Order: sequence, then structure tokens, then C-alpha cells
Amino acid sequence: MRALIDAAMDRTRTVILVFILLLVSGYSTYVSIPKESNPDITIPIIYVSIVHDGISPEDAERMLIRPMENELQALEGVKEMTSTASEGHASIQLEFIAGFDSKNALADVRDKVTIAKAKLPSDTEEPVIKQVSMADEQPVITVVLSGPVPERGLVTIARELKDVIEGLKEVLEVEIGGDREDIVEIVVDPLLMESYGLDQNDILNLLQRNNRLVAAGTLDNGAGRFAVKVPSVYETVKDVYDQPIKIDGDRVITFGDVATVRRSYKDPNSFARLNTHPAVSLEIKKRPGENIIETIDKVKDIIEQGRELWPEHIEVTYTGDQSKDVKQMLSDLQNNVLSAVLLVVIVIIAALGVRSATLVGVAIPGSFLTGILVISLMGLTVNMVVLFALIMAVGMLVDGAIVVTEFADRMMSEGKPRRDAYRLAAKRMAWPIIASTATTLAAFAPLIFWPGMMGEFMKYLPITLIAVLTASLIMALVFVPSIGTLIGKTRPISEADKQQMIQAEEGDIRTLKGFSGKYVRLLSAAISHPVKTLFLSILIAVGVYTSYAMSGLGVEYFPNVEPVGASITVRSHGDLSIHEKDRIMQNIEHRLAPMNEIETLYARTGGSDRVGYLRMNLVDWQLRRKADEIIGEVYDRTEDIAGVEIEVRKDESGPGGGKDLVLELSSRFPAELTEAVRIIRQALDETGHFVNLSDTANKDGIEWQLLIDRSNAARFGADATLLGSSISMITNGLKIGEYRPDDVDDELDIRVRYPEDKRDIGQLENVRVKTQAGMVPVSNFVEQKAVPKVDIIRRTDGRRVVQVAADMAPGILLSQELPKLMEMLPGLNLSQSINIKVRGENEDQQESQEFLQTAFGVALFVMAIILVSQFNSFYQASLILSAVVFSTVGVFLGLLIVQKPFGIVMSGIGVISLAGGVVNNNIVLIDTYNVLRKQGMRVNEAILRTGAQRLRPVMLTTITTILGLMPMVLEVNIDLMRRVMEFGGPSTQWWSQLSLAVAGGLAFSTLLTLVLTPCLLSLGERVRARVRRWRAGVRAKRAMA
Repeated sequence: MRALIDAAMDRTRTVILVFILLLVSGYSTYVSIPKESNPDITIPIIYVSIVHDGISPEDAERMLIRPMENELQALEGVKEMTSTASEGHASIQLEFIAGFDSKNALADVRDKVTIAKAKLPSDTEEPVIKQVSMADEQPVITVVLSGPVPERGLVTIARELKDVIEGLKEVLEVEIGGDREDIVEIVVDPLLMESYGLDQNDILNLLQRNNRLVAAGTLDNGAGRFAVKVPSVYETVKDVYDQPIKIDGDRVITFGDVATVRRSYKDPNSFARLNTHPAVSLEIKKRPGENIIETIDKVKDIIEQGRELWPEHIEVTYTGDQSKDVKQMLSDLQNNVLSAVLLVVIVIIAALGVRSATLVGVAIPGSFLTGILVISLMGLTVNMVVLFALIMAVGMLVDGAIVVTEFADRMMSEGKPRRDAYRLAAKRMAWPIIASTATTLAAFAPLIFWPGMMGEFMKYLPITLIAVLTASLIMALVFVPSIGTLIGKTRPISEADKQQMIQAEEGDIRTLKGFSGKYVRLLSAAISHPVKTLFLSILIAVGVYTSYAMSGLGVEYFPNVEPVGASITVRSHGDLSIHEKDRIMQNIEHRLAPMNEIETLYARTGGSDRVGYLRMNLVDWQLRRKADEIIGEVYDRTEDIAGVEIEVRKDESGPGGGKDLVLELSSRFPAELTEAVRIIRQALDETGHFVNLSDTANKDGIEWQLLIDRSNAARFGADATLLGSSISMITNGLKIGEYRPDDVDDELDIRVRYPEDKRDIGQLENVRVKTQAGMVPVSNFVEQKAVPKVDIIRRTDGRRVVQVAADMAPGILLSQELPKLMEMLPGLNLSQSINIKVRGENEDQQESQEFLQTAFGVALFVMAIILVSQFNSFYQASLILSAVVFSTVGVFLGLLIVQKPFGIVMSGIGVISLAGGVVNNNIVLIDTYNVLRKQGMRVNEAILRTGAQRLRPVMLTTITTILGLMPMVLEVNIDLMRRVMEFGGPSTQWWSQLSLAVAGGLAFSTLLTLVLTPCLLSLGERVRARVRRWRAGVRAKRAMA
């Protein structure tokens, strides 16, 4: 290392050119690197979706899910397999262990699905396999088209836009909300069919035989080669309309004579509205790793170009624009970085002068931009986790530069030439700085291996800090001293201050004046009574821990951040038609629309287990009440709507996003689960501490079963297939073929059905089927019966389960309520066969808590190795590590002062990152002490002189780190460009817990470093001296004997 420092000092021009290269390339990288709000992590979930039109949940479970599960359960690395069977659909969700190889896992799933596909019914559609990512979870922007325009007009424009936008390389996919699938509908009167002696099979055979491409081959007669084909594929609706279906003498009867043939849509299963007006939405999802701001700008350009060609009264509204949030987040965090840098530089100017402050200031952009260059080379993006890591680094990365500059400043004040002073400072402080940086990196390194989704999300923090702090080490030992040899200058210093410095180095240490003198006298008193000082420290620690435990502040998993919006889910029991659901949704919309704090209200009616969904985007957080108060008003405005459950959930930043509490119930007797769910829900409701209760048990409802008497059916020559095709004419229509027109991408179904007035429950008994005995009413061999409906069947790892889920009421912590709930469950008199498993946030919290405890232990052990290597002393290494443990007292003291709970994730990371900072101060202190002891100084003299010499750098590094984090601790955002201060912004709420942990712990540990560490050094030397005297006495006795 010393050879590298000498080489850098001898070639300062080369060093400066390399420094300029790093600045320029780092800045250009920062401008071009993709920027996003949340890290775009790979969610370890693969989803298999299977559609089978009209299948019941029980049949879907038996015929679709079980064959798939049997194959998929053999896959390696699967953490959990969850299956859902509903009407017309089945899905299987495979959750893998986080950090899995997504390409291999996807290939393995495809192979297993291909094998299982052979066991599925022939009418089942092709299974769709999809990997879930953060990009899929939420669209980056939703474009809503609305206005007094026919539905087909809006849908056509939306489809054109979808094709153009999906052509952008940055866009993953575009989903159209409010779109309906096109079909060709043949509406035929049952009486006309009977009169012409037609039945469904006749029509089916006619269309299938006439709607096909016949490639008749080629003709080669020696004089040329010609392709021959018989073109008979339907190209327009008119082709279907003109299709002959019967010959009556000379008269040809076509579809047009007995039916209405028209291009139409499938029956609606959802409606979309924006601010109560009918609408069609385009939900745009970007590809992972693409720049969110550029992506949305390109989308908006495409839409603005298209608007020039559309009718003027089509309105375009943008909702859920994440680029605004990203720009705001980047702006806030950049302002915080600037504020932190400014505060740090002001302190250094006050302590070391302008020249030295400039040198230290050079290290900040140099380290930042070098770090961003490394991040870009690793293929990562800039997001809020990376930006916060940069804020955390502001105070830390100047530590090395401060120590070197301060030492050089001291040397120049004593008369050494500038070049020699900086060369000596870099060499003398090289190993302490390397050791202190290594211990800081050792604290953060274990966080890279954090398991689960939270680990994937938070790993950007240690990676960024490791990159930036490594860069800061090179800055402190190579670039700062090299630039210092060119611009370094002794700050103006009075004769009295100069005498103070010389006195601290060589004179009577106890007669120093000013703050240093007071500190030395306090330290002299403390090291005279080291045991008392140690016991007082332990007493304070026990007092703080006890006070926090008794305060009832508890722990929380993730910070509660003010959201930009909320999602409203509307549920109701009973079999509601889509139009009944829509009337309920319209009622809710009209009640919420007058609320001024709602910027946009997007509603989507429909869903298998819900009435609908509303997306409520709120106005800027500075112009409205807290989201909890707005949500309270939403409940007040909708509480008198009978038979409807309304659940309002705030947007959640970060990974996860599920409910706080999830109880999963399973039993060998599935019939018992519905009653158990009802009892548990009632118990949760009565506590008043849980909100947004929901469950997945069967809801009340009926389904109609047509039970065939096979004996009677056989007498008439009828069977289940014949009955099914006849009943389809009353329900969704009988699919008899497909055709592909020019204006759509997919094939359209051709469906035959009865007129609307002939499609109701009463018609099921009046259906007549064509048999060998003529037209026979199905009531001769079918019994129509209403039975309780099975809504949705859910399975986890091959067994049926139901879940009860809930969020915590505002101000209530799960960590406090869960133990009470677990005590209450045995008293509910549930069946012995029911197993209850606690899931949700508690599961993630437990995983993160266990990991962070392990990471803290590993970090301490690695630090111990580094410290023992540095000092070659177990006692001094353990002394420094004890300071890390004591520093946690400051964390809890800070939380007590501001009355906040301990955050498992954020405060936990804070404690681990704090370890690095605490160790740095102690290393510098003990290293100086060891040097003075080697020079032959007595213990107490060496301790006092170490304190006097190291007081300024230790205080400077601590103050700069705390000031760097202070905007986050106070939840204040200072916009230096617009000269605005904002308090309590969402970007600062995110990181408040972590900043408070580091700032509080570091402030407390600095007092320990300056007082307790010297006392423990003194105590260690006293014990060692006694041991030596005792051994000498033992040896003397042996010699005399």
C-alpha cells in the first residue's frame, strides 16, 4: 500500500487525469443509467393458468389441477405450490426459493406442463405459463380513454394504440381494461329451427365442412407448374350469412333466412369507468431494467400523435403515472444528498479551513460517481434504495479523507512541508483507514445474502455502500493526498492554538485549555475509576432497554409511508349478475366522486370473487389530509350500503404487499372449514384492532344442476353431449367454428344461440332435442335441481385450505396483537381436526428477524478477525466489539425520544451499518494509543494524549455522519434550487427509522468511544500488570523453594 501511495505522490498529474476521467464517466453514467422507483427484482413465482370454458370448480380441481400438481410437485427448489379452481378456470402458482435461476425453473415448469397436458380434457385451452416480476405487478402508467363515443370506437382506438405501444422496446405488454372479445353471433329462433328440422349438430357439421382451407396440391403438366387451392375460409360476416343450410326443392335456405348473423362481443364480464364516465383503459407495463421516465415519455408522445386523428370529444387521462413518483423521489433524494454534502462541508470548513474542506469535498463526488459507475457495470439500476445508500454513505465516505487531511493539517502546522505532510499522513493512516473501511464493509457484506423477497429488494443497499466505500478508500489514500500536495495549505492558526497543539503532542496534557482541556480532565477522572465508569455504562444500557420494553412501542416489519393512492375492493355474497354488480359500483362511485382529495377514481366492475375494484389516486400529500383520515371518510360514506363489504387498502411501497395477518386453515374434513372461518372472523372483528377482514370460504349461492336419467335418455336416443350442446344455446352460445377477419389479430369464435328473450332459467326445461323419435323435450329425462354453489377451491401443497386475512387498524402493531390472538384461538371451541397456520407479514417478519440476527453475528465475527489482524490483541478487538453492542443503547434511546417502534427491516439494517461506524472511531483511537505506547509512554499519559490528539477527527467523523443523515431523521426535505423546505414527505418517511438508528447509535457510541474505551484500555493494562506481578511472585516463590 505504501508503494502505491509513493507512486501516486510522485505522479500527481496522472492521478488528477484519472480522477477527471472517473468524474466525467461517472456523471455520464448517472445521466444515462435506468431509473425507477422500486428495484426491479425477480419475484420467485411462476404462474400456470388453464382455461376450460364453463367447467365447475369441483371438476376443475379433479380434472385440471390434480394432474398438473402430480407433475409439478417433483420440481426442485419449490417453496410452496398454491392452486385455485374456479368456474371456467384453474391456476397453479409455484413459489420458488428467492434467488432461483428463473430461466432453468421456467424451462423445467414448461417440460412438466407439457407432460401433464396429455392428461387434461380435450376441450381445455393451451395452458399459459408466466413468470411474475415487479414489472408485471403494477403498470407504470394507465391511459384511460373516455367520452361520448360508442364502445366499439373506444375499443378500436385502444387496440390500435396497444399494437403501436407494444412495438416500443421498453414496453413489456399492454393490457386493455374494458375490452371485450369479438365473436360472430348467430341468433336463431328455436321455433324456426324446429320448423326446418335443424338441430345443433347439423349447423356444426355444415360450418366445419365449409369453413376450411383446402390445399388441393400442385399441377405440373410439362408446360408449367401451378398451385391449386379451394378457397372456402370465411373472411367476412357475409360469408357466414350466405352459407346454405337446407335445400327445399329449387329454393336454397341460408343462415340469413333463419337467423340473424352479426359481429358482436361476448357477454360482458367487466365494465370500466373513470370519474363515473364509461372508459377503456390501457395498462402499460415496462420491461425490467428499462428507464421508467423515458418509457412513459415515449408512450405519451405516441398518444399525443394519435389524438390528432381521433374525434375531438375523446378524452385521454393518465393515472398511476409512476414516472412522477420517480422524478419526485429522485429530486427529494438528490436534494437530501446535496443538503447532507453542504452540512458536512460547512462543518469541515469550520474545523479545518477552506482548503482542507475542498480536499474532503473532492472525495464526495469522486466516491459517488465511481460507485455509480460500478453499479452500472454490474447491470443494476438507480432506484430509491440505491439513492438512500448514497445518503447513508455521505457521512461515512468522508471519514477517511477527514482523518488523512486532519493529520496532514496537524503536520503542516508543526512546520512540515506540504508534500511531506500529505505523504506521511497517507502512509501513517493507511492501515487504520483500511481496517476501518474493511470492518464497515464486513458489516454490510452479509446483507447481500438476505433470503426471500425482502433480501432481493434490500440487497441494492449493501452493494451500493460497498462500491461507494471502496471508492472512498482509494480517494482517501490516493487522490486526496495527491491533490493535497498541489493545493494543500496550512490554515491560519493563532500562536495560542499552535501552543495548544504542541502541548497536546509533547507538553503537560492536563493543563490544556478550551474544549480539549475540559475533555482531558474528564477523561483523567474517568480512567482513575475505570470499574465505576464501566458499571455506570452498563446501568444506563439496562435502564434504556428496560424503558423501551415497558414503553409498549413494540416492533413493526416495514415503515408506514404516506401513499399516493389506495385500492378499494368491493365484495358481496350471493349470485349477482354483472349488471347488478355494476349498479352497486355506480352507487359507490357517486358517493366518493364529490371528495376533493381524490384526483382520479378509476372503477372496474367484475371479478370471480368480488363485485368490483376501484383505484383511488389522491392529490399531492401536501394538499390533503393523511391517507388514514381519507380512508375513514370513505368508510363513513359507504357504511349504509346493505349487503356489501368494502375493503380500502393503502398503497404499500417495497416488496410484499399482502395483508398483515393471514390465518390459513386446513382440515381432513373440508365441510368444517366454513363454520371455523365464521367464528374466527367474528372474534377478530370483536377485538376492534383488525380491519379489512376477508376470507376465502365458500359464499352463499346456488348453481343449477341438470341431472340426466341415463335409462330414460337411452330410450329416446339422447346423451349428455347432445344435452350439453342444446343447453349451450341458452347460456353462452354453442361454438361451431372460428374465422379470422383482417381487423383483429386473433381468431373469432362463431357461436349459435337463442334470442335474448329465450335465454333464462325457465327455458332450461323447455329445451327440445332432436332424437331418433323426433324433437323431444329434455324434461322427459332430465331433473332440474338447485344446489349450494362451490365458489372457489384453494389448495396449498396438495391440500384444500381456506384463509382469513386482515390488516391492522391504524396505530396497532401486529407484534403486540398476535400473541393475544394466539391465546384466544384455543378458547373458540374449533374442531380438533382443524390446523391453523399464521402467515402474512408475520412469516416474512420472522424470516427477516432471524436473518438479521445471524448477519449481525457474522458481521461481528468478521470484524473480530480484521481487528485481531490489525492489533494482534484479543482484548483490544473485544473492547471495540463491546462498543458495537453498547451502541445499540443509542438506537433504543433515539426511538424512545421520538416514540417510534423498532423496525425489523430498517432499524435492523441501521444497527448492522452502525457497527461499521462505531468500529472506525475506536480503531483510530486505539491505533494512536498503541503507537504512543511503543514510543515508551506510560499508560495513563498515552491514554490522555491519545484522547487529546484524536478528539477532533473522532468528533468530526461523527458529526459529519449524523449531519448527513439529519434531513432523514427530522423527515425534512430541503430543495436548495427552489428554496423550499418540506416536512414529513413520503421519501423521508421511508428511511427515517434507519437514519434514526444510525444517528442515535453513533451519537451515544461516540461518548462511549471517548470515555469508556480509554477506561477499558486502562482497566486492561491494570489487570495485565496485576497478572504480571502475581506471576512474578509465583516464580519468586518457586525460586526460593
